[in-house]
Amino acid sequence: MAAQNFLLHIQTSMEIVRKMTLASRPESVNELQKMIKEKFSIDFDFCLSYEDPDFDGQLCSLVDIEELPQKAVLKLVRSESDASSIASDDTIILPHAMTPERAQRWPDVFPVPAFSYEVELILGEGNFNHERTGKTLKLSRGQKHDILETLAAKMHSFKAYPNDKEISLVAEALVTTHPCLREAGSQTGWYGWKNSLKFKMGNFRTKLSRAGYSEVAVNSGKRSRNNPDKQSPHTNIKRPKRAEVNFLPNFPKGEDGASLERQRLQIVDEVMKTDKNLPLIAKLMQTTFSLRRKEVINDDLPVGEILERWPALKMESQMCAEFHRITNINLKKHFYAELDRHVPRLQSLFRKKAARTGKVSEVLDQLFNTYDLQEQVDVNVRRAAVLRALPTYLHEDDSGFLKLWDQALSDEPQIDNIPVGLLLISATSTDAAVFCPEKVAVVLEGNTVVDFPTFADAFVMLFALIYALHLFTRKTWPIHLTSSKKC
Repeated sequence: MAAQNFLLHIQTSMEIVRKMTLASRPESVNELQKMIKEKFSIDFDFCLSYEDPDFDGQLCSLVDIEELPQKAVLKLVRSESDASSIASDDTIILPHAMTPERAQRWPDVFPVPAFSYEVELILGEGNFNHERTGKTLKLSRGQKHDILETLAAKMHSFKAYPNDKEISLVAEALVTTHPCLREAGSQTGWYGWKNSLKFKMGNFRTKLSRAGYSEVAVNSGKRSRNNPDKQSPHTNIKRPKRAEVNFLPNFPKGEDGASLERQRLQIVDEVMKTDKNLPLIAKLMQTTFSLRRKEVINDDLPVGEILERWPALKMESQMCAEFHRITNINLKKHFYAELDRHVPRLQSLFRKKAARTGKVSEVLDQLFNTYDLQEQVDVNVRRAAVLRALPTYLHEDDSGFLKLWDQALSDEPQIDNIPVGLLLISATSTDAAVFCPEKVAVVLEGNTVVDFPTFADAFVMLFALIYALHLFTRKTWPIHLTSSKKC
């Protein structure tokens, strides 16, 4: 029997849809992407999503080529690293009206930069001699200073406060690239370089602080010989948390606090309009990013006051855009791609646990019995089931994070004691409300901020608000939320 062709209906942009026929299934998703690039002359990186026939045409990330239907509708989603990306209904890519101070996170392999012309000549000769004789190079004070200063500037381009492990990786990368710099008698060959880099980064931050660089200046001016009454320099250090790339940027060139405040007021006026100018709001939110971060990080304003001053942060598009400004990561695309990839394995893991005995197993068994009785199980229900089962599997009481509000039984939800959480809103008290509530609201400091149609949407937008409002100091964070944040 002859093999059937694969017929693909490919949306390459918002306006253009192309047709493609394949004689057989490609060997991998990467091969399919390469074929699409060649056939339609596409010059940007992208991921593929397909309309899943099992879930009424809902878009699903194409991770495994075996999931590709014989007759498929595909959509190209530009990679977040592609600077020419534009916003679409399914993925929100930040339009880079301004160049961020940092465009990359800390790399897995540290790229050793080029040094001054003199130092590069000496290192080239030293590496050649080291390869022949094994002799290490002795540097002058000025040459070592040039190497450390250049490495400190490169480290700062990724992170202002690298940790001990990251500095070790830089020192190791240096002696790996230039073996003539290895230290005789050192077990690692780079321990002395590591210590020198630690001190150099401290000096580098001090210079930047004196020059007015906000990210490090925020931690200056503490207790010293001239200011004995101020707090200790080792307390309340404000530094980027996990994944934060643009933590506390300076004001844009040509702007000051007064001009940015005028733009903030313009945002408030625009958000209040019925017919909002969304491109203008996005542009103004991008320009005022540094002012907003100053208020969030330096001024430490309450959540309610921040959201009152910046009402655009209650808009889904601006929640995602703010997360992108801080981390350079497309939150929804990345979160859903990873969640959908792990859902089958997590469901299998949770069901195995549910088949055992014990209190946790009983709760999981009840949860998945309700899930199996759902008339329609789409991608949103599958996501909700996994996210709801996760805290139980981790032996955590999520009653302080998740609340169910049956509107038929009470006029107001009991959320006064919830600092960070989600409120499942339903008109009737049924088991289905666990997975398919009418809407799910994000709760911060005992108040509902914004609501969404699905549990997963509310969960991921809570992530965005945690970064946008810098809520990392919360002592009452659920374990499962912390675990998800590390994924």
